[in-house]
Amino acid sequence: MKPDCGVVLAAGEGTRLRPLTQNRPKPMLPAANRPILEHVLETLVEAGVGELVVVVGYKRDRVQEHFGPTFRDVPIDYVVQDKQLGSGHAVLQARATVDGPVLVVNGDRVIEASMVEAVAKRFATTGSPALALLEHPRAHEYGAVRLEGDRVVDLVERPAEGAFRLINAGIYAVDEALFDRLETTPRTDGELGLTEALAAHIDGGGRLEGVVTEGLWADATYPWDMLVLSRAVLEANRASHAQTSPGVHVAPSASVHETAVLEGPCVVGPDCEIGPGVALGPNAALGRNATVGANAIITDSLVDVDTRVGAGSTLIDCVTGQDVALGAGTTVAGGPAEIAFHDRVFHSAALGAVFGDRARAGGAVTAEPGALVGPDATIESGVVVGGQVPPGARVVR
Repeated sequence: MKPDCGVVLAAGEGTRLRPLTQNRPKPMLPAANRPILEHVLETLVEAGVGELVVVVGYKRDRVQEHFGPTFRDVPIDYVVQDKQLGSGHAVLQARATVDGPVLVVNGDRVIEASMVEAVAKRFATTGSPALALLEHPRAHEYGAVRLEGDRVVDLVERPAEGAFRLINAGIYAVDEALFDRLETTPRTDGELGLTEALAAHIDGGGRLEGVVTEGLWADATYPWDMLVLSRAVLEANRASHAQTSPGVHVAPSASVHETAVLEGPCVVGPDCEIGPGVALGPNAALGRNATVGANAIITDSLVDVDTRVGAGSTLIDCVTGQDVALGAGTTVAGGPAEIAFHDRVFHSAALGAVFGDRARAGGAVTAEPGALVGPDATIESGVVVGGQVPPGARVVR
């Protein structure tokens, strides 16, 4: 029996993506110019899923208000994970809502429908739980898998660098027996992991099918990864609007001055306004109702909803939150940067700057590589800003 229900795990906060997740959950951050979660739901619908169950938690109102009761005429049920107690705990919240086998996917990772279809088909053919696998050059950064034939024999949570090539792609097809297994799986440090339950299934002699897949699989862990995620979506031609020229996607309601130059891949969202002499792209994404002033240059950047970029500004490797205002002559020269973040130092991060929601910068502000400006912060005119600026702070020199 092929799973008809998709359970989407979208309760996480995404603390390592601060300041971008200060006011919304990670799945609602943009991949190009629409939320990551929208890409995920679209993928499930394309794969033939007829029912969606979304597990929400942190800032859940942002998810529920955006999507409502249906997505592309497919009904959505929302279940709440009040505390972030692991992926297995999140899946358990859906137990009373689902009936029969289900597909389980992460709500913060862009994937392709072909991957979901392959896992669902294997489950329907064998009747055994199935897991999507993917070759990845940095398998040590993700959960790795040991495969014998088509059977997964080990799930390795923290693999050594260079020891594995296959990762757990986070796409599962499972039957209702998984819920019983989750109930009896011991918790680690108070958290219940989905992979721990599957590992217990293997250890108990159960079969877990491994389905080697390929295609778009894009994730973001740190703020600068948002640029990589956006670029992957654009290069895969997954922007939400038709092409007006090769690689260039412009919403019908957007206004683009005839002297502006758009270089693909790039996307301009609904109700955007692009002024004269603007150079946009490659790898630039503008969210709904963004405004770009005359002669500005935006490349390799992600500009979110309702953001204003002043005339003569230059943004390279820049990520903005929503409702950001950057004054005339703002300069973000791009990476690489050395960033001290979450008790680690990241060398050569490809980041010019991040501006959190509702951040304000006066005219002629310059951002040093790797600057992280918190939500509601204000940067006065002429300031050179670097490092981390706390939410609500005011920088005057």
